[in-house]
Amino acid sequence: MTSKSALGPLATATASVRSSTVGVTAALIGWFVLVELVSGILQGYYVPLFSDIVTTLGIHDSDVNWFEASQLLLSALVVPILAKLGDMYGHKKILLVAAILTAGATWWLAFATSFWSFLIAWALQGFYVVWLPLEIALIFERGRRQQRGVSTTRRAAGLLVVGLQAGAIIGALAAGRIFAATQDLTTTLIVPAVAVTLVAVVIWFGVPESKPEPGRSLDLWGFVLLAWGLLLVTGGLAWMRMIGELGLGADAWTWVIVLIALGLAVFALFVRYELRQQDPAIDIRVLRRSEMWPVQVTAFLIGISLLGAQGPLSTYAGTDRSLGYGLGLDATERSNIIGVYLVSLIVGAILFAVTSRRASPRIVLIVAALLVGVGYTLFLPFHLELWQVLLNLCIAGLGCGALVGALPAAAAAAAPLGQTGVASALTNTTKTIGGTFSSAVFGVVLAAGVGAVASQTAASLGGYMTVWAVCAGGGFLAAVLLLFVPKVAFADAPPA
Repeated sequence: MTSKSALGPLATATASVRSSTVGVTAALIGWFVLVELVSGILQGYYVPLFSDIVTTLGIHDSDVNWFEASQLLLSALVVPILAKLGDMYGHKKILLVAAILTAGATWWLAFATSFWSFLIAWALQGFYVVWLPLEIALIFERGRRQQRGVSTTRRAAGLLVVGLQAGAIIGALAAGRIFAATQDLTTTLIVPAVAVTLVAVVIWFGVPESKPEPGRSLDLWGFVLLAWGLLLVTGGLAWMRMIGELGLGADAWTWVIVLIALGLAVFALFVRYELRQQDPAIDIRVLRRSEMWPVQVTAFLIGISLLGAQGPLSTYAGTDRSLGYGLGLDATERSNIIGVYLVSLIVGAILFAVTSRRASPRIVLIVAALLVGVGYTLFLPFHLELWQVLLNLCIAGLGCGALVGALPAAAAAAAPLGQTGVASALTNTTKTIGGTFSSAVFGVVLAAGVGAVASQTAASLGGYMTVWAVCAGGGFLAAVLLLFVPKVAFADAPPA
């Protein structure tokens, strides 16, 4: 029989290892919160400066849309590839490469003097989008060694989203003040470049490497097919958006249909090709799992409201009340509404991190999706007063904030060993496609009502009603789809 004295040193050593591991994971999460703070700064910093950027570059206001389109397209193309490389060679290595590329592009932006130079730099800055999926993979892989990877990742993801949204608020508030103090655009744009450079140093020295799975290979032709499919579909959606903005004729719709049809055909070919591969770019069999496909579809549906509905929200808030709807707010007041919405995202992420310790992750996801649906449904009867709009946004924002953190963690939990990076990255890709799709559709819907009331340039109330109804439907549909996820999904693996 083993004596207590013999067990004592072993128990002490085990406890020491566990406490050390917890400390390392907590420190890792702390570094990643800092990284996501800078990611948020990049997302919020430039928006208040767009008018000054337009003036400096000598371009039209509508040309700003190309910045968003180019960055979304590049991120949709490169995120799955970088995530797969992280699974193959180590997530820290690829995270550092992405940070260095982002830093280089951000410095380029500060000194760009022409539209095309700024556009290329802006697109390349989109490498920061892969930071969050790689961070999720690093946290998950480290936690999985102690059979608590899922629970650790859920809580960490909520904190990362808090850092992300806090950074967006800081960036939006800081940019205008720095420009007002310096009166120089180049000096103002150097600030985020310095921040990203410092983050690259933090990743280099502060983040430990994950253990890649041996025997992996890069399915180059699979990624080529995926890239072409994304390029064709997003190109068709961008063309659809231009139809709404520029008022192009009916012939333009032919190109939209052709591009999207070709893109869907390429995706069908991609699926057939991937099913025959030993180590595919995207494992279709994993995507078919009942704990995976609802998560990816939910990411697409939430992208509709999270990314696609922000433009319509801003224009509705600025619409003159004399039309019988709208809030008639100026630019500063509209930015305050966005600020309140971002705060609700932060609160939602915090609530997710807290409740995920006790409640079923599946139930948390369903409730969050329902909050998005309820929030946008309330817009239909209640949209004429500022307090109504703020209340609706806060309800939807709580759900969106929880889902932004929950979905990458849920995808990582549902992925097999060695595929956590690409699984969590796919939630970003599908979310981006959902946002691009809805942005294009909403642009057409709102443009169809321009001039319908009192010869104004404002969109019709019916157009805004359609936007809110689609966002609400996306939230409710996501909640229904998540019911198909097994009740025991997203739980920590039992000890070996």
